[in-house]
Amino acid sequence: MFKRWQTHKVLVGNVPIGHQNKVVIQSMTNTKTSDVNQTIKQIRTLVQYGVQLVRIAVLDEDDVIAIKRIVKLAPCPIIADIHYNYRFAIEAIKNGAAKIRINPANIDIKYLHKIVETAKQHKTVIRIGINQGSKLNKRIFNTSLSMINCALKFVKLFEQWHFYDIVISLKSSDPILTISLYELAAQKIKYPLHLGVTEAGAFTNAIIKSTIGLAPLLLKGIGDTIRISISGDPTTEPIIAKKLLHNVGLYKNIANIISCPTCGRLQWDLLNLLNKVETHTNTINLSKTIAIMGCAVNGIGECEHADVGVYGNKDKLFVYKNGKLMKRLRHKDGFNEIKKLIK
Repeated sequence: MFKRWQTHKVLVGNVPIGHQNKVVIQSMTNTKTSDVNQTIKQIRTLVQYGVQLVRIAVLDEDDVIAIKRIVKLAPCPIIADIHYNYRFAIEAIKNGAAKIRINPANIDIKYLHKIVETAKQHKTVIRIGINQGSKLNKRIFNTSLSMINCALKFVKLFEQWHFYDIVISLKSSDPILTISLYELAAQKIKYPLHLGVTEAGAFTNAIIKSTIGLAPLLLKGIGDTIRISISGDPTTEPIIAKKLLHNVGLYKNIANIISCPTCGRLQWDLLNLLNKVETHTNTINLSKTIAIMGCAVNGIGECEHADVGVYGNKDKLFVYKNGKLMKRLRHKDGFNEIKKLIK
């Protein structure tokens, strides 16, 4: 394990952030927050996929009112995402949000003080979220240093008000700028850092940008929480987050699935089995290696190194457990056998 930057610890509900070797996974609902039934349904699904904190958008009065019920029903702490309207931030805190995310630069300072005082009373964490794309003052956010200085300005202000339950994010859609932002922030800011490449796009672009921007930071021990921003279904976000954290040594309870890229030697439907196994393991804690291989060329070696492995030919699947050949099966029985071995 590489050495991690030790940041100040804050408690979001029952979830600690900072000053540990763990990176907390976050995501955000895309339902209308005031539709409590659909929002809670999505929150529960996200938690099944490994999310520990869920953020909800607060756009109007109906959303603010809904927070109280959502907090009561949710299986994890809730973060309220608020812009411009200080009253919504105060009411979100009073209605039980464990954390709020604001960009302090778009709230008048006298109202910002009221938000902080309310957060102190309710032991609510505040994320200071500075986004490069914010249309506040293009001149301010044209370099990584200017974004850091903006965040530091509000950190110092919060500290003057004796408020220290702070998380910082410095979001950009540029992965290279993201690296420089957080490297600089780690040297200047003692509070937990929330990592993410924002507005990263649809699935493929989002994975590439997030990996480029976040892996170097994680490998340097920087970052306390993470969100992989993907346009569309939010359940894809924790899957990628877990896989990224696993591959940098920061997340153990996920299946390490090895599979070949397939070639002209393939004589059976490997992709169908692979998709079933991946879907099955996405929502369970499993610190095991599973190999799904096309043929004997590399299949035997990979299966012998895996906890569970299969390779096949046109007639049969060869099933391994703990590196030893255990069974020969018909193709149609492969998934059920793997499920049994996983269980």
